[in-house]
Formats: sequence, C-alpha cells, structure tokens
Amino acid sequence: MTTLPPATRQFTLDEANRTLPLVRRIVRDIVVLFADVQQRFERLSDIEGDPDSISIGGNSLSGDELREMQADLDADQDRLRDFFHELAEIGAELKDPITGLVDFPTVVDGVDAYLCWKLGEDEIGFWHRQDTGFAGRHSVHDATQIGPHDDSADLII
Repeated sequence: MTTLPPATRQFTLDEANRTLPLVRRIVRDIVVLFADVQQRFERLSDIEGDPDSISIGGNSLSGDELREMQADLDADQDRLRDFFHELAEIGAELKDPITGLVDFPTVVDGVDAYLCWKLGEDEIGFWHRQDTGFAGRHSVHDATQIGPHDDSADLII
C-alpha cells in the first residue's frame, strides 16, 4: 500500500500574516545561527586544512579543542535543522537562510504561487508564481484573489 504525502497547506494572505510573529522569531534565529555556523565551519575547515594554522595568536589548539569545536558546530547544525522543521510544521518554506526569505504556498488568481516575505518586512506584501521566484514578485494588492478556492461554494444542492 502506498502512502501519499500530506497535501501542502495553502495559505490565505491573512493566515500567512498571522503566522509572522512566530515565523519572524524562528527566521531571526536561523539567520543569526546560520551566519555563525557558516563562519565557524569555514574557520574549522581552514584549520584542518592547514596544520600551521592550529596556532592562533601564539596559542596552540589541541586535538581535544578541535574535537570540541566540531562537536559544537554539529550541535548548532542540529539546531538549524530543528528551526527548519519548525517552519515546515507551520507550512512555510525557507528559501534563503542568509536574508531570511520565506515563501508560503498559496493560489493567486487561480495559479499556484507563493506569498513572499523577507525578514525585516512588517507583513507580507508580495507574491510570485512558483516558477518565477523572488525576481518575479508582485504586490499582493495587484491580485484579485489570494488563497485556496473554496470548492464547497460551487456545490449545487
């Protein structure tokens, strides 16, 4: 027996905006932690690739200190995965962990699309088709209908 994947949640503009207080906190944590992890990963890679760099400012790093740095990095990468999972549980899709770009699946004027939000914006003000991305953003005020269509309104009884 085949199990179908769960249907992707489609948001109305109001529903997506109501998630922003939580999404904003999660994305802020992701952006800060991602930058830190990326910097530490690059530094650790440099150290491991250059035995002479194991001495920093006259202080030598022991093998234990390097292992501790790697363990801390691994733990923070796990934290990042947890943050990504939290966003997925909400139904939001992180598109860029550097800028904090997030998409919310929706339908705009009958076309599958995303409501598009970026860390620092007060509310969702843009949408784009699923095949265009950030460069194809349009104002939500230009759309006639945002959100899934309620098929029950079409039923004739």
